[in-house]
Amino acid sequence: MDIDEILNNDRLYQSYFKCVMDQGGCTADGAEFRKIVPDAIATGCAECSEKQKANGKKIVKFLMEKKPEDWKAVEAKYDPDGTFRKKYEEELAKL
Repeated sequence: MDIDEILNNDRLYQSYFKCVMDQGGCTADGAEFRKIVPDAIATGCAECSEKQKANGKKIVKFLMEKKPEDWKAVEAKYDPDGTFRKKYEEELAKL
């Protein structure tokens, strides 16, 4: 997946976002990404490569800065009780 292309193309972004949020169809890449998101959040991306970790940080920063409503929706779906937000708060502040 070309993260920069997705984040800079609203049509692509919306497609992937809807996939991750179970609100629309998924490409093969999107389905794979959706499958790893919960574990990546729960483990701090322990199973991720360095490139995947960098892409994850890029996505989070993009959501927080450019799509705050989407970020809130992601948090509500994948971290409803705020457990992981507290765990990663310091790292998120550095983004």
